Amino acid sequence: MSFTRRSILAAGSLAVASTALRGISLAADATDTRFTPRELGNPNAKIVVEEWFSLTCIHCAHFAENTFPQVQKELIDTGKIRYVFHDFPTDQLATVAAMVARTLPPERYEPFCSSLLSSLDRWAYTKEGSPKDELKKMAAFAGMPADTFEKAIADQQLMQFILNQQSEAQDKFHFDSTPTFRFNNKEQVSSALSYDDFTKYLAKAS
Repeated sequence: MSFTRRSILAAGSLAVASTALRGISLAADATDTRFTPRELGNPNAKIVVEEWFSLTCIHCAHFAENTFPQVQKELIDTGKIRYVFHDFPTDQLATVAAMVARTLPPERYEPFCSSLLSSLDRWAYTKEGSPKDELKKMAAFAGMPADTFEKAIADQQLMQFILNQQSEAQDKFHFDSTPTFRFNNKEQVSSALSYDDFTKYLAKAS
């Protein structure tokens, strides 16, 4: 999904202006799992693959459904790579969804994100009801109580953490669409890669 700097900033205007959040401490407490890295695979793998994705992006959904399962089976589960997920919401709804995903226990993050991406028409682009209500139902299926969901989507510290991480990545790597991948900090590509193309970039970065 293509985006602009303006669209990224708009993704953060959920409940309050960002200026009102500047006083919030954003230090990532190592004991607070909302702020810890989301990654899979061998922590000592020689190759690290990073993905920046938006939970309302149809191209991210295409990669998640058609390529990632094979990446996980052939490369992550076998210990060949360490895979790092980065939230990069490109609209307000994606920001809210990322906040909910990060409020879940870390081991539920990837399955929940995969579930959201595989059912965009059911919640993000629903023609009946509201996306927020449908997201709440999805979170309940993942084991999140209703009161925890409401706290998650009102969590201004978590929202600002996600937006700060997003802004830093954009400034550093100059993304223009999602999903974007970086292979060992050597190769960068913005595309819903096929598995064959994914492994080609791996080979270049090795």
